[in-house]
Amino acid sequence: MTLAKRIIPCLDVDHGRVVKGVNFVDLRDAGDPVELAKRYRDNGADELVFLDITASVESRQILGETVTAVAAEIDIPFTVGGGLRTLDDIRSILKKGADKVTLNTAAVKNPNLIEAAAQVFGSQCIVVAIDAKRLTPENRDVESKQPPAAEVYIRGGREATGMNSIDWAKRVERLGAGEVLLTSMDRDGTKNGYDIELTKAIVDSVGIPVIASGGAGKPAHFLAVLREGNADAALAASVFHFSSHPVPVIKQYLHENGMVIRI
Repeated sequence: MTLAKRIIPCLDVDHGRVVKGVNFVDLRDAGDPVELAKRYRDNGADELVFLDITASVESRQILGETVTAVAAEIDIPFTVGGGLRTLDDIRSILKKGADKVTLNTAAVKNPNLIEAAAQVFGSQCIVVAIDAKRLTPENRDVESKQPPAAEVYIRGGREATGMNSIDWAKRVERLGAGEVLLTSMDRDGTKNGYDIELTKAIVDSVGIPVIASGGAGKPAHFLAVLREGNADAALAASVFHFSSHPVPVIKQYLHENGMVIRI
């Protein structure tokens, strides 16, 4: 049986407001997280992701009250990330209504957290977010040169790690992650389409589901990353927040083009 592909809106939250930029910078306000969450629930989103995008860089706890408020309004799987550093942090967010958590900076700094979290809460609960940026001639000193070469970044895209994204994806799977959320930093917010090559390379290198993120601008972009990139799910923000292509429009297009999708 073929599993249905998932369409996932993402709420990038900065101090209580949903924001969206281009290439992780030039943020602009996109609205209230609770109101947007209700809209996406009503529009048939398969899941919802909430990322507190400044919690890690500001070394603070995630916005727990906002998480609780969003969770109270939706009945679809809810993934929360940003600034989660310990098992207690994860436990707290799950108690506030999250179904899954994403780990990014903390996972790179302390990979054992992935393994410990998977053992305590189950692999199905642990999503590792990988923010990847394609290598340029100026920064090719990354440990693995296998194509397509993309470097892992942390702290909201502010800090390069020197790790190859494919190598890191393989490692997080071994450590017990149940899913990978891959964001192309080069495509983020551009609406020029997902990085199909990088997505497929990650999908082909692991046996766990991969969520593709970064670059959605029109229905054909979703079809391409799900069909050619073979992603299990497509995540997007700008294209949904600013209503250029609502979730039902995307889903109908995918259905008409032969994708197994929940309408």
